[in-house]
Amino acid sequence: MEFYSVRELGIETKDAWNSLLTGNEVVVTDEGKPAALMIDIPSGAFDETVQAVRQAKAMIAMNNMRRRSERAGFMNDDEINGIISEVRREH
Repeated sequence: MEFYSVRELGIETKDAWNSLLTGNEVVVTDEGKPAALMIDIPSGAFDETVQAVRQAKAMIAMNNMRRRSERAGFMNDDEINGIISEVRREH
């Protein structure tokens, strides 16, 4: 994994491109914080790659929502599943 600031990326574009071609990911930083991730796309796999990235982003969003709800005092998945199991055993 290679890191480039937004400024460096403009200057060292060829280096970043070569890094992608060798299978490395390129992280673009803005003010020292990761802002974007560049990955290579295998030949003929554009749609699958986009779908995989979208699924990963959705999973991250879901995990963040779960953590926020747990901190707010809402039930987590294990607690919900426990109640469901208990009710099913009673019936």
